[in-house]
Amino acid sequence: MIRVIIEREIAEGLEQFYESAIADLLDVMVNAPGYLSGESLVEIHRPNRYIVVTRWANEEAWNRWFVSSERQQLASAIRPFLQREEKFTLLRQLKYHRGD
Repeated sequence: MIRVIIEREIAEGLEQFYESAIADLLDVMVNAPGYLSGESLVEIHRPNRYIVVTRWANEEAWNRWFVSSERQQLASAIRPFLQREEKFTLLRQLKYHRGD
């Protein structure tokens, strides 16, 4: 299992438009093979900074989703709202950890 953290900074004043557009992306992502769970967060003191934390069965599942035509099409819908490029961080759990 891996986690993917996606960081997005939205141009000020476009947050509401971004939130509408991202809802479509998230609706499609939850049906992607290998997707386990996720949550979307907004920074309290910087309301134009969004973090999406997702869990995937493995890196291959994430990579399939990342290059899929569905994701590319939906990502192009949010691109106009981005102040800078998205940042993606892929993480794996350390073997000695006994958590979920």
